[in-house]
Amino acid sequence: MAVELCLLLLLFCGSTISEVQPIYKPPPGTLDFGFVPAKTYDTGAYHEPGAIGILFKIVHAFLYLVQPNTFPQDLIRKLAQQQFGNTQGDYQKPENVVLTLQAIYYEIGFIVSAALGLLFILLLPLVGLCFCMCRCCDNCGGEMHQRQKKNADCQRSCFATFLFVASLIISVGVLCAYAANQHLTNQVRGAKKLVNSNFKDLKIFLNDTPAQIDYLVSQYNTTKDKALSDLNNVGPVLGTRVQEQLGKEVRPALDAALTMAGAIRETKEALENVSVSVEVLQEGTERLHANLTDVKMHLSNTLNDSACNAAQAASTCNIIRNSLGQLTINANFSGLPGVSSQLAKVNDVLKIDLSSLVQKGYAAFNDTPDLVVNQTKNILSDIKSVLESIGSNITTFTRALPVQKILADLMVYLTQSETYVQDYFPIVEQYDFYRWLGCLILCCMLVLILVFYYLGLLCGTCGYDKHASPTTRGCISNTGGNFLMAGVGFSFLFSWVLMIVVVLTFVTGGNVEKLVCEPFEDKNLFKVLDTPYLLNKHWKNYLAGIIFKNPNVNLTFEKVYSDCKENKGIYTSLHLEHLFNINELLNISMYTEDVALKIEHIQINLSKIILLDEIGKENLLNFSSSGIDGIDFSAYLTEINKSVTKVDLLSFANDLEARADQLPKGALENALKGHANNIRMIHNQQVVPLEQAMKYVKARSTLNQSIRLLKRTSSELMVKVKNVISAVNAAQNLINNNASQVIVQETKKYMDTIIGYFEQYTEWVKESISMEVAACKPIANVIDTAVDIFLCSYIADSVNTFWFGLGGSSMFLIPAIIFAVKLSKYYRRMDTEDVYDDTENGNNGYHKEHLYGIHNPVFTSSVEQW
Repeated sequence: MAVELCLLLLLFCGSTISEVQPIYKPPPGTLDFGFVPAKTYDTGAYHEPGAIGILFKIVHAFLYLVQPNTFPQDLIRKLAQQQFGNTQGDYQKPENVVLTLQAIYYEIGFIVSAALGLLFILLLPLVGLCFCMCRCCDNCGGEMHQRQKKNADCQRSCFATFLFVASLIISVGVLCAYAANQHLTNQVRGAKKLVNSNFKDLKIFLNDTPAQIDYLVSQYNTTKDKALSDLNNVGPVLGTRVQEQLGKEVRPALDAALTMAGAIRETKEALENVSVSVEVLQEGTERLHANLTDVKMHLSNTLNDSACNAAQAASTCNIIRNSLGQLTINANFSGLPGVSSQLAKVNDVLKIDLSSLVQKGYAAFNDTPDLVVNQTKNILSDIKSVLESIGSNITTFTRALPVQKILADLMVYLTQSETYVQDYFPIVEQYDFYRWLGCLILCCMLVLILVFYYLGLLCGTCGYDKHASPTTRGCISNTGGNFLMAGVGFSFLFSWVLMIVVVLTFVTGGNVEKLVCEPFEDKNLFKVLDTPYLLNKHWKNYLAGIIFKNPNVNLTFEKVYSDCKENKGIYTSLHLEHLFNINELLNISMYTEDVALKIEHIQINLSKIILLDEIGKENLLNFSSSGIDGIDFSAYLTEINKSVTKVDLLSFANDLEARADQLPKGALENALKGHANNIRMIHNQQVVPLEQAMKYVKARSTLNQSIRLLKRTSSELMVKVKNVISAVNAAQNLINNNASQVIVQETKKYMDTIIGYFEQYTEWVKESISMEVAACKPIANVIDTAVDIFLCSYIADSVNTFWFGLGGSSMFLIPAIIFAVKLSKYYRRMDTEDVYDDTENGNNGYHKEHLYGIHNPVFTSSVEQW
């Protein structure tokens, strides 16, 4: 599957692979298939021209001025359709005339520039010939006589300056041309390394692709192992899921039954606490009541003594006699009803361990995963066999493809191509050397002219003597003039040759830049190539027609280049699904249907699970009828909230003693104080010890809590028990009758999980083949290397910079010729001169001849023109 896809890829691309970065990153919770192995490649389809890039930008700007029109897509399409569409070449047809006019309009900048160049080529040699013949006839400055003028120094300086500036400009042009010439040679020499890296990367690609495919195939084991792991753990996986769904009703019911079992135990403890507490309270209060009654009786007898009838003691005795009613207990626990009958019934209920019965229900329910494992053994073995067969089918299919043979053939073809390139590359370098030498000769022509100009300026300026007459000028000055005229002569000889080269390279290189490089950069060139029926009048999409023999497939050069530029897989970029549909090969439904059918046949019976048997339910009912709801809780709560005695005995004793002190000294006083001490003794010996030992307080507190607990428990006890039994029955009914629905739902989820692993594997393989396996960025790299680097950056930019520098230098030869001819007259030694007057000085001691009537037979009217 994937192997054949990559083989098709190799057949169509035959290029290098750039470094491929891993793309697939599995999100949490999914299978991790790792990264498809990828090698690091050396080829980089990018060129940095360096400092000369500034010249390239200047040339591009100049070309924009010459040709500001946009890329003529429609014109190129029409011309290409005539060329490739077998249209009759009748150029007199109206449509052909229109196309010709459109082409002329687009090329008008180049046409005008080339026409000027041709005019230069034709006229400059002709002008040079005429100039030579004219000077041979002593015209055009050929006569060796110079008439002096007042502004002669100014003219000489201006001519020298202008010639020097023109020479500098020519020098800059020569340097630009030489730099471009040398840059092209350097790039050609360095191209061998780039070509070798392409072949090296392609060999790595051929060797790496099978490893990538093997990795994709091997990762099926990751899917299979995960599926087998879930199958081997069907209990924890499927059983736990079923248990969790059923547990939403089962666990609350069992928890309620377990809570009720705890309530029974708490009720027994509460009843026991009530029973014990009441007995303790009854015993203590009865003994206290007896003692207080005895004290009250003896105190009453004392108050009946005759001494209390005395006037001084009567009032005090009456007050004491009236307070005797306070010496009594306040809380009476002897009248509270007992709870022995309820406690006996609860003890009977506790003879059956309800908690143990509920725990058995928990244990039975928790055995659900084991039940699932035991009941799915046969089906799971069948599913495992299907998984093994899928792996065998994938391996068998992969081995059936002729991978090694095709890769071997491609490697042979690649080796032959590399040998061919290696053999012919020295020839390319040799021809490039001839080109470099020819361009260097052209530059040397200009350098020779510049040497004459610079020597002429140097000698003429250094050897010029303004006090010397034209006929007596020095040898150095005269040599400078001769150098200037030699430069003029060589300018006429070489300029037309230089301009021929400039025009040819300008038209060629400029059009390559405007018609190839610029539209390639903005992808307009691809839009033209993607024009329907352009390269073949019977094919809508030319690329699809070549690859698939089906021109109706929407496959364009631009889309393929863009996809490969983004480093997508060639399967996606070339739409190879029309040749090899990976979706059909990766359609696992033929396998997953078998897996799904076998999983759907899983039948799990949970009827053996008993949450709570009838004994437990009967135990709950017995508890509800134990009678704790008939206890008079209000009576208990009323008594336990009362104080033990109506009065504080210690305060009563202190008050009694204080009353005794008010009586006259005697037996009555002593008797009352004795009763006070007796009351203190009762308080200290009975009340205080009870309080200190916490018998009474603890009994009271325990009694209070127990009564309140019993009151809460007994509230609607029958309803609570029935609700617990109903919840248990509903949960049991769910397990016995409706568990199959839950099992079906969870089994489907379990099946979807197993099948999901295969779907993840399928999607990962598709993603890997689309983006990582045989990523087609090498195609874009090859195109970029051939067009953007070799044709445009190496050749076109260098050639355009060469003609730009050479053409600018050639154009400035014209003003240089004019200034050199003018300036040489001031440096060369003349044959004749004007008459010199010692009394009346003119310019440099000379005067015009006609002012004195002196006849000069050599002097002519033509000379006066200077």
